[in-house]
Amino acid sequence: MTIDPTGAFYVFCNVKKFCAACGLDCYDLAFDILDRAHVAVTPGTDFGPGGEGYIRLSYANSFENLVEGMNRLERYFRGKR
Repeated sequence: MTIDPTGAFYVFCNVKKFCAACGLDCYDLAFDILDRAHVAVTPGTDFGPGGEGYIRLSYANSFENLVEGMNRLERYFRGKR
């Protein structure tokens, strides 16, 4: 028996504005986020060429860790303005 999933625990975020402002593609942006904010995200291009300008976040974690990760991302992106 096969059961099709009815949901997921990911968010696909549009970061085109930040990529353009920084001169980075989403792959390099993802690694910059890891290096500077210590948050692991997946570059959208891992899901095909249409994923350029996007990153994928997983929210399969504790609430406390999600809050910490989002706070780190907020500080990272606020510094990119």
